[in-house]
Amino acid sequence: MTFTVLSSWFRARQTRQYVDPDLDPPEPGSSRRRGPDQRRTGRALAALQGALVDLLAVLVPVDCVCCEMEDAVLCGSCARKVRHLCKQPFRAEQQSPALVDVDGTAKIEVVAAGAYRDELAQCLLSFKHHGQWRLAAVLGPCLGKAVVTAIGGGSGYCLIPVPSSGKAYRRRGFSPLHLLLFFIRMRRMLPFCPVIDVLERRADPSVIKAAPQAVREAAARLFGEVSGRIAVERGSGGQKGLGRGERARRVRGSMRVRRGRGKELWGRRCILVDDVLTTGATLAEAARAVTLAGGVVSGAVVLAATRPPAYASVAAEDHLMQALRLNQKLSG
Repeated sequence: MTFTVLSSWFRARQTRQYVDPDLDPPEPGSSRRRGPDQRRTGRALAALQGALVDLLAVLVPVDCVCCEMEDAVLCGSCARKVRHLCKQPFRAEQQSPALVDVDGTAKIEVVAAGAYRDELAQCLLSFKHHGQWRLAAVLGPCLGKAVVTAIGGGSGYCLIPVPSSGKAYRRRGFSPLHLLLFFIRMRRMLPFCPVIDVLERRADPSVIKAAPQAVREAAARLFGEVSGRIAVERGSGGQKGLGRGERARRVRGSMRVRRGRGKELWGRRCILVDDVLTTGATLAEAARAVTLAGGVVSGAVVLAATRPPAYASVAAEDHLMQALRLNQKLSG
């Protein structure tokens, strides 16, 4: 009797062990409940959540930063367009004169997530200047994809964020790049690339020494403008209209590694991270500071890269015309 029971048990076990899943697929699991919650507390929490969302939409109405659709910081259609613009990261150092040597070789290899245009440019502007921090949910993965493309499946790299200027930080109240990297770290998108925040902006000593004289000049200029003796000039300051040399002069020597943090970079392969690439002067200065501290700059990653400035082509044409005129004078 015992032998018969053991034989039947063994045959049943053999049958269960060698069941072909294609011929006898398992029973499908129970699907998630999509109807109303059966518990009173669940229904109360769902109703409270819906009421809070509606109240927030009334108190703080939001529109899509690209197409102005209501009740969404970035609608689904525009979010897909941003992801499409960042679908294929590309090398962008050749577009930045400060990152290219005289013989045409790149000083730093830069990978851009996308081109600074259309929906990506609008999202970046809203994220940086209008405090739309929820856009990090779309911009963060784009930046992470560019980092993965830059390292090419390697390991042993660390990310070095480029710091914002003190004036920009005080105006915005936060650092957009550090917020993106915080979002990436919280979502564990790049667990193999630690973020080492060691760079800082250095105050210009010449500006500090000249502060009293600058205050006196500003007061005299204000008095002259009020009294009508001096014409008011608008549009001065900033870097939008500056050329390559002026931009490089402004950022030269403006960064350094924080005191006591240089040992964290010694001998490590570093990837610089910035938000927008224009002339490349900021990345070049960050690379100088990291290299001086003993780090090895293996490349850089930016969220968006601009095209060469319009004045660059105009200046090149002017230089060519001057050279042709000089040759005509010499030949004549």
